[in-house]
Amino acid sequence: MLLYFAGSMIMYEPSEECISDFWENGMIKNLPIKSSNPTFIMAASQLRESCKNTETCWILLRDDYRRLFASKGLAPVYESVYSGKNNTAGDNKYQDISDIYKSYGWDHQFRNITEEDHLGVELLFLTWLIEKYTYLDDATSRKEMRGDIVRFIDYHLLSWLPYWNRKMQDVSETLCYKGIGTLILAVSEDLRSVFSHGSNEKFSSSGNLKN
Repeated sequence: MLLYFAGSMIMYEPSEECISDFWENGMIKNLPIKSSNPTFIMAASQLRESCKNTETCWILLRDDYRRLFASKGLAPVYESVYSGKNNTAGDNKYQDISDIYKSYGWDHQFRNITEEDHLGVELLFLTWLIEKYTYLDDATSRKEMRGDIVRFIDYHLLSWLPYWNRKMQDVSETLCYKGIGTLILAVSEDLRSVFSHGSNEKFSSSGNLKN
C-alpha cells in the first residue's frame, strides 16, 4: 500500500481525490510505526505533519508536483539522470532496466507514456515482483526470487534514491513531497532488509498506480 501511495504521487499530478484518499481518510495518520528504520520514522513524521489544511493542500501539492517533476523539473524521477553520481551503472552487475522487464515478460500501461526508468514504473515492477513472490510455493524458487528482488532494489533503486531524496529535501516546497521522497527511500531500505534476510513474510501489493 505504501508503494502504491508513493508511486501514485510521483506518477500523477495530485488531485482533490488523492487528498481525500490518503490524508482525510486516515491512511497517512495510520502509517505503520513498527519499523526501526530511522528513515521510515522521519518519513512518517513528515507526512503526519503535512497537509494540515486539506482544502488548500491539493493546490500546493499540484504546484509542487509541477515544479519537481514536469519537464526540466527540479527533482526528475528517472534513474538515468543520476548515472555517474551515486548509482552503479558502471558495475558489471548492472543490467539495463528494460532488459529486466523483458526477462520476466512484464509489461505495463505506461510504456508509451514515460521512460522505462521512471521511478513510478520501477516501483510498479517491484510490487509486481513481490506479488509474484507471494505465490511461489517451493523454497528454491522463493530463494531465487528473493535474490532477484534484492538485486533489483540494490542496482535500480538504492543506487540513486539517496541522491534523489536529498534533492527532494532541498527543493520541495511542501512537507508532503519531502515526506514522499523519504518514504520511498525508507520502504526500499526496509524491503531490502526483509528479503535479504530470507523472510517468508507475505506481502500484499494489489492496486494500480493511480490517484
